[in-house]
Amino acid sequence: MKAILISVFLFLFVSSFAQKKQSLFNGKNLKGWTIYVNDPNISPENFFYVKDGVIETPGVPVGYLRTNKEYENYQLHVEWRYPEKPINSGVLLHVNGPDKIWVTHYQAQLKHENAGDIVVHGVGEKAKIRDSVYVSTETVKPVVPKLHPSNEKPAGEWNSYDITCKGNTVEIKVNDLLQNIATNCTLIKGGIGLQAEGSRIQFRNLWIRKIK
Repeated sequence: MKAILISVFLFLFVSSFAQKKQSLFNGKNLKGWTIYVNDPNISPENFFYVKDGVIETPGVPVGYLRTNKEYENYQLHVEWRYPEKPINSGVLLHVNGPDKIWVTHYQAQLKHENAGDIVVHGVGEKAKIRDSVYVSTETVKPVVPKLHPSNEKPAGEWNSYDITCKGNTVEIKVNDLLQNIATNCTLIKGGIGLQAEGSRIQFRNLWIRKIK
């Protein structure tokens, strides 16, 4: 009887935990997302779109896809790959303010061989990374290198970002390896974005889990 009760408890615990995971992409369309491209000649539906069950962008011109909702205190999972030549992209965290090319945010870099770097965007926004405080200005958007050499997979293979945003801290893992930690961040909530910046890139299996 005791063993049965333990099994039931574990099942309920795991089920409850799993229910907290919320998908950000339904695999069919971009419901819940807003496309931003600063070029009237580009149709948004041709800039970010769903193809074969994944989100794709040609990467040109520069722009992004962002969630309509804002989030704080969460774990984020994102998988990405470059189908062709890898160049640049990023996962935008704590997106704030009006839509524009360099919207205010922290960025988990996806530039080829630089996944795990952190970029601070937004005049006056700050973050402490290791022993230094980085401040974003009109002319300087600090890019802080990752902790370890690149552990990205080759073009055509899927990679994963696991990002924890808790309070004023951002922790970034690339393919399960801890690559960066930022503390004392001045932004603690906002939208989540996927960037177009130079090359075709695909995203899948995007989910978020609230944490306390």
